Amino acid sequence: MVKESEKKEQICCCSEKKKERNEKEYKDLIHRLNRMEGQVRGVKKMVEEDCYCVDILMQVSAIHAALNGFNKVLLASHIRDCVAEDIRSGNDEVIDELVELMKKLMK
Repeated sequence: MVKESEKKEQICCCSEKKKERNEKEYKDLIHRLNRMEGQVRGVKKMVEEDCYCVDILMQVSAIHAALNGFNKVLLASHIRDCVAEDIRSGNDEVIDELVELMKKLMK
């Protein structure tokens, strides 16, 4: 049986950097992800049940909006905590990293 910590290592594609989140932020992010996961399962069921295309597309649109909301919350937290802390400690390279991130997010 695989331990929970080992599962994280197996599926984690994170950089070596880590960020400890406070309980409120953690719970909010997990809640958003769980809700999206449920929405995706719902869309899968709709496809399996041959639901009308427009109905499925509307649900996919809702998932897309939820993902955008998740990204906004996570990006705001990243800027307020990680980026600000790095700049205060003299690591201006984080600005280039943020610029590259924004380019990828705005595709």
